[in-house]
Amino acid sequence: MKKNIGIIFAIITSALLIMLTYNATAQDHKMNMQAQSINKAICVLNPTKGNDVSGTVTFIQTMQGIKVIADLNGLSVGSHGFHIHEFGDCSATDGTSAGGHFNPEGHDHAGLDAEMNHIGDLGNLVADENGHAHLEFTTSQIQFNGANSIIGRSIIVHAQADDLKSQPTGNAGARVACGTIGIAK
Repeated sequence: MKKNIGIIFAIITSALLIMLTYNATAQDHKMNMQAQSINKAICVLNPTKGNDVSGTVTFIQTMQGIKVIADLNGLSVGSHGFHIHEFGDCSATDGTSAGGHFNPEGHDHAGLDAEMNHIGDLGNLVADENGHAHLEFTTSQIQFNGANSIIGRSIIVHAQADDLKSQPTGNAGARVACGTIGIAK
């Protein structure tokens, strides 16, 4: 009987060691995957129903923060609100499935350079007489990881200028383009 108990104990101990080794290996793999940093993301913008706006927004990690490079076509001349929205869902023909501005900290709407604003407040794009808008800036406000991660969220471009003060969206009008932000090579 003592011999059988010893064998059972050895089997249980071996099984526990195998499980602990497997769990440690799985945890190491998970930590390694999390440690891999995202260096670039992209958003391909498509027009909402009745609009012709399209383009890309590229996000590149730099030492100073994330560099944002926007190139759009098909806009009316002038300024257009430009925001990161909470959901990466552009399935609604009017872009409303993207939800509101990305605002995990619960701040009021404001301009990009305000002391407190929505994480998604990116200001305005300005389109020229050909309907083209190009914008480049670097910000430490957005991130690729953590609570302020923009990955899987969306970019919305609006029909009008964002006044940078009206709550909760800057009175920027209809959504003329929508795209989901994804990880890029």
